[in-house]
Amino acid sequence: MGDYGRELQFGAFVTPDAEAVAHTLHVASVSDERELDLIGIQDHPYQKRFLDTWSLMATILARTHHVRVFPDVASLPLRAPAVLAKAAASLDLLSGGRVELGLGAGAFWKAIGAMGGPVRSPGQAATALTEAVAVIRAMWSGAPSVRVDGTYYQLSGVHPGPAPAHPIGLWLGVLGPRLLAEVGRSADGWVPSSSYVAPDGLADKHARIDDAAYDAGRDPAGIQRIYNIFGTITTTGSRGFLHGPAEQWIDQLTELVLEYGMDTFVLGTDGDDPDQIRAFADDIAPAVRAAVADERR
Repeated sequence: MGDYGRELQFGAFVTPDAEAVAHTLHVASVSDERELDLIGIQDHPYQKRFLDTWSLMATILARTHHVRVFPDVASLPLRAPAVLAKAAASLDLLSGGRVELGLGAGAFWKAIGAMGGPVRSPGQAATALTEAVAVIRAMWSGAPSVRVDGTYYQLSGVHPGPAPAHPIGLWLGVLGPRLLAEVGRSADGWVPSSSYVAPDGLADKHARIDDAAYDAGRDPAGIQRIYNIFGTITTTGSRGFLHGPAEQWIDQLTELVLEYGMDTFVLGTDGDDPDQIRAFADDIAPAVRAAVADERR
């Protein structure tokens, strides 16, 4: 593990709060105005306080011009993968190529079951996600017709399309060994969160991805490493990892690139604070890019 040499990207993690629609759209506008690369939106359809993620994505894309938007990550058990692929491709076309697709195997199974979704064991969920990746790839393939014969998902001669406007990144939000290997074999990116995987836990997971990539004849450096991070940019003092002044953030994010293999950082802040987003975009992202470029030279 170490620096994979990839281009750095920065984004905002936006909460789909149904009681704060105007604020949510304002934060999205700030992210776009400051030319952040990404907006990630969590997908929990069973959460009564949350807007539907895909509806919010469409609205944000219609109101912005630069930023790319993705579900961070889509709840597969409540999103049929063939329809998910078509929805992503459609939004990509409508937005001029500004959609990526984060996908998860599922969590909060009791809530998923209460909404009518399948309740799966960890092994079943892993199999279903692997099949979903094949379905989505087939639906974006441009082939005249496609077939996928899976246990949970099948395509039986469907005519796929439309093709997306650009090669949509298919990023998996997974943690277990089996699905980390699937990232290496077939995905375009990996999406962990710092609240679940601290920096010292990244090395083992990168290794599993990289080993599977090599076995599949892929270059591990071709796989994007997207890190959902949570913290506070302060003017003085430090309270630990990503809780401190801009200089601390610059040092820690630079280290995460050069020593811990991450290349994309999606920031979640308390209350979706637009001032924190501005500081991240204006003061931290350019400085991290410059520091990494200096080290790489």
